[in-house]
Amino acid sequence: MDLGLKGKRALVTGASRGLGYAIANTLAEEGCRVAINSRSAEKLSASAKEIADAQDVPVFALPADMSDASAPESIIKQAVDALGGLDLLVTNAGGPPPGGFESFSEEDWAKGIDLSLMSHVRLIKAALPYLRESDAASVLTITSYSVKQPIPNLVLSNSIRAATVGLTKTLALELGGDGIRFNSILPGWTKTERVAELMGARAQANGTSVDEELSKQMKECPLGRMAEPQEFANPAVFLLSPAASYITGVMLTVDGGMYKGTL
Repeated sequence: MDLGLKGKRALVTGASRGLGYAIANTLAEEGCRVAINSRSAEKLSASAKEIADAQDVPVFALPADMSDASAPESIIKQAVDALGGLDLLVTNAGGPPPGGFESFSEEDWAKGIDLSLMSHVRLIKAALPYLRESDAASVLTITSYSVKQPIPNLVLSNSIRAATVGLTKTLALELGGDGIRFNSILPGWTKTERVAELMGARAQANGTSVDEELSKQMKECPLGRMAEPQEFANPAVFLLSPAASYITGVMLTVDGGMYKGTL
């Protein structure tokens, strides 16, 4: 299937590693012009070079911390200048730290909201004027299957990411008439640095090893394993593409069956 992505202009945040990197690389493979963002300029530059070398398309590295209120507007403008416009936006950010409810201060909640909700809000708001000029505008927010089935010891992520899903659905309703599609992917356990960090925190809390925690987690998955980042990127890129032109307001779990509900 031709996804219709050749020549499209895309910005992917949180893309120096993990899920964001996998999406950016696959978009580039499909012929998109891509700009990527993360906090670490050094890691981001290396990732941009890897993708550009592998896919033989321009990839622009735009470092900034998306939890900084002034960063999203600046990054959108830089992406538009580099790409000559904007068709596709992937709002992705690292998750808040693990922990139980009583372990977090109000400051921790405020930081989590800035990172995992307001970064989406600010990026989308800044991007709207440019997306309205596109004939294939599509926004994808990255959240977690925890918005449907809370994950133990992740109260910040469980709570704040649910707000991002509410935002995504609302924008699909409000802005469909402007020709802009909004969807979200709710990933499960995928082989990323973020998941390795979470497993490390569990191992420390439980007095076990990371391998033991991984084994316990995988027993809960019907497919018996974690996803590879590419298995997440494939449906993400499809949802972004013109091939999915009649799909909006969808919250798609890509979790190997971890979510046990029927809706």
